[in-house]
Amino acid sequence: MLPQEIIRAKRDGKALRADDIAEFAAGIADNTISEGQIAAFAMAVFFNGMNRDECVALTCAMRDSGLVMDWQKAGIDKPVLDKHSTGGVGDNVSLMLGPMVAAAGGAVPMISGRGLGHTGGTLDKFEAIPGYKAIPDQQMFTRVVKEVGCAIIGQTAALAPADQRFYATRDVTATVESVPLITASILSKKLAEGLDGLVLDVKCGNGAFAADEAFARELATSLVEVANGAGVRTSAILTDMNQPLASAAGNAVEVVNAVHFLTGEMRDPRLEDVTLTLVAEMLVSGGLAVDETAGLAKAREVLDSGAATEVFSRMVSALGGPTDFIENYETYLPKAPVIMPVMAQETGTVCAIDARGVGLAVIGLGGGRTRADQKIDHAVGFTSLKAVGALVQAGEPIAMVHARSEDNANVAIAALGRSYDVQEGKEPAMRPTIITRIEGDTR
Repeated sequence: MLPQEIIRAKRDGKALRADDIAEFAAGIADNTISEGQIAAFAMAVFFNGMNRDECVALTCAMRDSGLVMDWQKAGIDKPVLDKHSTGGVGDNVSLMLGPMVAAAGGAVPMISGRGLGHTGGTLDKFEAIPGYKAIPDQQMFTRVVKEVGCAIIGQTAALAPADQRFYATRDVTATVESVPLITASILSKKLAEGLDGLVLDVKCGNGAFAADEAFARELATSLVEVANGAGVRTSAILTDMNQPLASAAGNAVEVVNAVHFLTGEMRDPRLEDVTLTLVAEMLVSGGLAVDETAGLAKAREVLDSGAATEVFSRMVSALGGPTDFIENYETYLPKAPVIMPVMAQETGTVCAIDARGVGLAVIGLGGGRTRADQKIDHAVGFTSLKAVGALVQAGEPIAMVHARSEDNANVAIAALGRSYDVQEGKEPAMRPTIITRIEGDTR
């Protein structure tokens, strides 16, 4: 069918055939479909949606537009598993999760992204480690997954090229916020990894892409059903992002937080809850644990025994980082020259935190991007962030700011202060970190 006829059919609310969707996606990848046609198709889907089978077809077509990894051919006989998060503030889960799953017997070829908007990016955090090759060649990536069990890297041009072009057009035509298109975009890249199992961390709250819980549930359900429809066992955990997940927000400071988590020096309770739950879910999806209880026990075992820390250390070294990073992380990670306390202005309880405001304050410090080609300052951010429910005294620190200059620090202090709601005599509305689990139809 001609591209314009495919657009016309979707414009008129008709369901598209899988062959037509595949042909359109191939045209996006090989540039035979114009930018205008991509934009028109995206707008038609934005207004008329896609049913499950259409979305499965679009996901698979974009997945197949580039390299699809074959881990059996590479000699890996472990279950190949991964996790995707829709993004948050202080969310460094992947740094611990990948090594934990690998230590428990899985293979984790994790393709991660950079920061998007106010949310931090896993890739930016790893690039705070000197020498770490965030985008290695395919041979190196395969070797590290095979030898270490885990490699956390960035997307290469070989993976889902149709999605890369499609997303670029959506980004400038106000068609990003479409559940079918978000679903196909996320899953085409993840399924190109050649996975046996996938777990999704879909966040909702003031610091999440999906601020509204109903929208988050809709997105999670779509992701789960489409991934299962494409043949990959998938489930989702809906998690709360109405405050930073960890007590650190930034890049190098979140790497430090992750090292402390792995070694047992300090584990933020909400971060621990989400990390262990997702690891357990992945182990069950890969057949490495019989149920959630067994998965949680195994996750705790590889964490407390130091096995996960060992995998993290080997992964960093294998991807070009220091061989003694865990032992000497303070020597290697960049440090901000100015560290100042953010003082509470009132005595009371932390009743609410605007997590998005915290993320924007990190960007204001230089720890995130306002344009795609911008270099970031890996050293800046916040540590010792008080959580909702914490009791504070006026003049007591609610966080420490790490900045390049005193002027930058003062701006960030003011921004963080506006993000905290401290009130005396008021109990905060405490939300569960894990909201619900979503399973899809695997027919």
